[in-house]
Amino acid sequence: MTQHANHTVEKIGGTSMSRLDELVDTLFRRDDEARIYDRIFVVSAFGGITDLLLEHKKTGDAGVYACFANDEDDHGWMDALSKVADGMREAHRSVLDHAADLSDADDFVRDRIDGVRNCLIDLQRLCSYGHFRLSQHMMLTRELLSGLGEAHSAYVATLALRRVGINARFVDLSGWRDEREMTLDERIRDGLDDVDVSEELPIVTGYAQCAEGLMAEFDRGYSEVTFSRIAALTHAREAIIHKEFHLSSADPKLVKGEVHKLGHTNYDVADQLSNMGMEAIHPKAAKTLRQADVALRVTNAFEPHDPGTLIDDQPAETPAAEIVTGLDVHALELFEQDMVGVKGYDARILELLTRHGIRIVSKTSNANTITHYVDAPLRELRKVEADLNKVYPSAELTIQPLAIAAVIGRDLKGLNVLGSGLKALAEADVEVLAAQQNTRSVDVQFVIPRESLAASIGALHGALLPATDVAELKPKKKAA
Repeated sequence: MTQHANHTVEKIGGTSMSRLDELVDTLFRRDDEARIYDRIFVVSAFGGITDLLLEHKKTGDAGVYACFANDEDDHGWMDALSKVADGMREAHRSVLDHAADLSDADDFVRDRIDGVRNCLIDLQRLCSYGHFRLSQHMMLTRELLSGLGEAHSAYVATLALRRVGINARFVDLSGWRDEREMTLDERIRDGLDDVDVSEELPIVTGYAQCAEGLMAEFDRGYSEVTFSRIAALTHAREAIIHKEFHLSSADPKLVKGEVHKLGHTNYDVADQLSNMGMEAIHPKAAKTLRQADVALRVTNAFEPHDPGTLIDDQPAETPAAEIVTGLDVHALELFEQDMVGVKGYDARILELLTRHGIRIVSKTSNANTITHYVDAPLRELRKVEADLNKVYPSAELTIQPLAIAAVIGRDLKGLNVLGSGLKALAEADVEVLAAQQNTRSVDVQFVIPRESLAASIGALHGALLPATDVAELKPKKKAA
């Protein structure tokens, strides 16, 4: 790639990509044509497509991957793959309006879907012989399916931009029909090697096929890993994540008219947000940007003139609560009267949660009770429950649907957030089932009934984050 010290690498999420027709005017096209280029865009699949390809991120409903792994016949996964094709066509028909572009997009979907279908049929046939096991190929299958969504959205975006006169270029890192084996860095360099960002606008797939296997370590966080690695390798001036809303002091859908844009925060807060399911950036992607000294900015994709929120490694100038968020969880509670003074209970529970792929949000314990607050479907927790009952037959196990409301800030010292939060929730008639704050003073968590989450976020925001003007910050210039 032709190197330019002034270029940016920018990522667009799936929800925003589903409004691609709006983004063409608000984000991609600029009043000054010279500002159109010197940008690299990394795109996610259109909203809902990855859910159809793998499994629904929130409900766990089976997509093609889950059906292929579990079905005893071909009908389940083939039907699921047909739904993906229908979903892709519906997605690009909602953002393209020229007949030629629609025809090209339909042909693209047909080619990729047929290719994946034939590949999975061949894999099933191969594994019908005793020497091969389907389980050994499932992670590669997951990788193959994941790349399908990003390739489609990147191709459609390229069509839409070319239609309005922008010299967009489709950069497919998904490894489609590519027999070469490459590392992630090699794949990125290969895709961008002959791109001149001063005259072309690369539209890059968020999934990159590589020897390391992004899904094995990052699962569905792979697009931000690709994005951050491209920014680091190309020495970008800035990395920008475009979301549907500003990174605000609370969800504007829940706290109407009172939220304000953060403007500036740090990676510690970003990590806490990720833990609460409100991911500003994947922690591993943030690490890559920090180490490469590339500034990160989170903006509203539909307000291109607003500088958004700068995320860096700087501490807060003064203690302050910055954001209130929340998450539905299940409380997995193990009570064992004989636990006192006996080691190993916690380690065994953690081992089982890890084996079943359960994400832990928070945990508490006392003399005879260990409670894990987890982000996982109930049916997966039932499997954990069954295993725990075998290990600890005399223990009492309960699974309860709850929620956690969290107040987060770079520095909460001296603010009495725990006391003020409890008071605010009491005044809002919210029952607090548990609360905790660790000594680092970057977040305070309140465990509440699930139906009280929205009211809790509103009450905590009103008490701890009064509306203020937010100063816009620019990243510090790198030393020459």
